[in-house]
Amino acid sequence: MEQRISLVTLGVADVARAHAFYERLGWRGQEVEETVFFQAGGLALVLWGRDRLAADAGMVDGHGFGGMTLAQNVRSRGEVDEVLAVAVEAGATLTQPARETFYGGYAGCFADPDGHVWEIAWNPGFPLADDGTLTVPDFTAH
Repeated sequence: MEQRISLVTLGVADVARAHAFYERLGWRGQEVEETVFFQAGGLALVLWGRDRLAADAGMVDGHGFGGMTLAQNVRSRGEVDEVLAVAVEAGATLTQPARETFYGGYAGCFADPDGHVWEIAWNPGFPLADDGTLTVPDFTAH
């Protein structure tokens, strides 16, 4: 199995509401059969009804199905603050104000209307390419 993520699917309570939220963040998606697909760099973010996603994942009663934290690395400390502000303006709940991190970066978190937590981080040890891709550094080189 290759080490890469192709899709991140969020189980949402209301697909239309979630779609509108992400559109307010500036994302543009395509809705197909009650599912919304957003191109997000080299992968896709998908919104799908939580119950349908739980059933598809074999979590028929929904127990144990839930939380995940998604992360978006940005190019500067200032961009962390900007993205968090846009998210709150779009309807997110700030769950962790931006702060200095133990790894020498700067990060904060918000939850979307369905409670999915996003970390927005500037990490000088994980530079981003011009196209937004992130390359994990070689930690054994030290």
